[in-house]
This record gives sequence, structure tokens and C-alpha cells, in this order.
Amino acid sequence: MQTSLYLRLALFQFLQFFIWGSWTVTTGTYLLQSLHFSGREVGLVYGTTAIAAMVSPFWAGRLADRHFRLERILATLHFTGGLLMFALSTMDTFAFFYPVMLLYAICYMPTFALSTAMTFHNIPEPARDYPRLRVWGTLGWIATGLCVGGLDLETTTLPLRLSATASIFQSIYVLTLPSTPPLGKKEKTSLLATGKQLIQDRSFMVLLIALTLICIPNAFYYSFVNAYLKDQGFKNAAAMMSIGQATEIGFVLLLPYARRYFGLKPVILMGILAWGIRYLLLSWGGIDLPLMVWVGLGMHGLAWSFTALAGQIYIDEKVPVSLRSTAQGFIALIISGMGAFIGSLIAGEVVSWHTLSKTINWSAVWLVPGGVGIFTAVFFALLFRSPKRQP
Repeated sequence: MQTSLYLRLALFQFLQFFIWGSWTVTTGTYLLQSLHFSGREVGLVYGTTAIAAMVSPFWAGRLADRHFRLERILATLHFTGGLLMFALSTMDTFAFFYPVMLLYAICYMPTFALSTAMTFHNIPEPARDYPRLRVWGTLGWIATGLCVGGLDLETTTLPLRLSATASIFQSIYVLTLPSTPPLGKKEKTSLLATGKQLIQDRSFMVLLIALTLICIPNAFYYSFVNAYLKDQGFKNAAAMMSIGQATEIGFVLLLPYARRYFGLKPVILMGILAWGIRYLLLSWGGIDLPLMVWVGLGMHGLAWSFTALAGQIYIDEKVPVSLRSTAQGFIALIISGMGAFIGSLIAGEVVSWHTLSKTINWSAVWLVPGGVGIFTAVFFALLFRSPKRQP
């Protein structure tokens, strides 16, 4: 890959996750402590991304594969999303905040699948080159976490406005990237035939179910870990959470080598187990046992990279190039959509169940996602058949 192309796509990935990281980790704290939303309302707000993922990524992917240049769709979505995020920073009631957040999510959620597809389109060997580019997304997340946490902005509207500004900039920058036309416009590859073939592949379906189940502990992480850290008395909670993204850098870069050495099944199994173990550590730890909390946060890199990222690459290898955007959109619909929606509802309800007189029993809360992670690991280990190792 040419150095100039690498740098351009690296900034593209950096901004994609800078936009997301600016608001998603700290908004739960802002809603709970500044706007005094209930745990159930916070769960519903975070559930908007899941609802959006069930609606927009698949159809955005179809448009990119069949009708419009991918970069133009991304520019439109980011610009509209930036305006909506600015509007959110001015709202202080659930009745107004929720529907606008839903509209924002409908614009933003397709950009994950589309940015992945666009990167895959423009690199020679996705399995080798994508992790080296995706690591810049992690750096973007770390940058915003250090900024928001270091300046103690979790309970203010500034993270929302920072995300909005970055989104507007990304809408302009994406138009400077290599043009990505709808490659499937003249192709006769059948979406239904490809989908039927994938559904009949038992291992593919087992992986899909496992990644969907993992969305439950994932929802707990984004919705409530920041609030947990602040409630426990840890300082600079957003910056503290960046340790997960710091370890993510190492595991993202390690992923291609781990796949070649261990094979796909052990790699994903390690990632799923990490989701369960990390929450058990949070349940047992606290301000009096900070090491367990730090280790639990640090396991995010292993958990995310060896499940979600490994799954993205595996799925890209399973579908025709002409259906790349559609396939990534479909996976977003199933995992980020239905899985995350169920996860956000469960997370909100669990926190509400374990809240008494505005005091949350965090040790009990974390046992739920921890148990889901361990169950999913057993399910995956028993039913998934690993494909032949990649050369």
C-alpha cells in the first residue's frame, strides 16, 4: 500500500472513532448526573443506536453497492449527523433528547459499515492491511477520552459539541478520499443466493449468534462503566477508560499473526472469554481493589479486537466484493442492531433493578454481563467449527 494512501485512510479511521468516542462513553454520566435521567431512560437513549442499526446500515450498504458513490453517502450522513449532535447539546429533557438522538443514530450508525467497506475497497489485502489502519480509529478514541477525561468534561455538553464538530469536518474530508463507485451496479451476484449460502453455513451462524450475544456485555460497557468509575470515586474516569483502547492497539496489530498461528476459533474464543472475565473483575474490584478494575478495563482490547474485528474480516472474506457494503450493513443490522438493542434494554433494566435510593449495587450489576460472556464462550466453543487457517 502506498504511504500517501495509508495516511489518508488512517486519518479517515481516526476521525470515524473520534466522533463516536467523544460522546458515547460519557453521555451516560452526563444524562445520569447532569440531566438526572433514570437508568431506564439512559438505556433507552443508548438503545437508539441499536434501533438505527436495524434500519439504516443495510439499506445504506445497498445504495453504496448499487447506486451511489460511497464517499458521497458518507459525506451526507456525517454532515447531517453533526447538525443533529449540535441540537442534542441544547436539550435537557428526555422527551426531546430521545427522538433527536434516534435521528442522529440513523445517520451515524451506517457510517461504521460504510467506512469499513470503503477501507476494504481501497487496500490490497484487507486481512493484512485493515488492522494496521483500524488501529488509528482506536487512537482517535483514546485522543477524545484523554481530552474529555483530562479536562473533566463528562458532565457537560462539550463532548457532544466536540463530536458534532468532528462529524462536520469528516463530511468534508471524506470527499477528498479515493472515489469508490458502486461496484455491484453491473454485477449479477444475487444477494439472496449469497445470504442463503451463508445461512446454511453452521459455523457462520454460530459466529453471528455469538457476536450478537456479546452485544449485551458491550452495552453495559458503553452505557455504565464511566458512571461506575465516577461513582466509585476514581478520578478522570474517561481518561482511565482509555486503557482499554491502549491495549486495543496492541491486540489489533497482533490479530493477523494470532489468526495465522492459532486459527480463527481460538482467537475469537479468547475474545469472548475476555468479555465475561472483565466484568467479573469489575464486580469483585472497586476503589479498595483498584488493580482488578484496571485489569478489567485493560481487557477491553482483547475482548473487542478478537471478536468484533476478527468477525468483520472473516465476513469480508466470505462474501463477493460486489456485496461488500451490503454484507457489512447486514452484520451491523444483526449485531449492532438487534443485539445492541436487546443489550441496552437489559443493561438499563439491570441497573434500575439494582438501584435503591439512588445508590447502585455495581457488584450485582456486573455479574449479569459477566455471566453472559462466559455462557457465550461455552456456546461458541461447543458449536463453532474452525475453517482452514488463512495462509
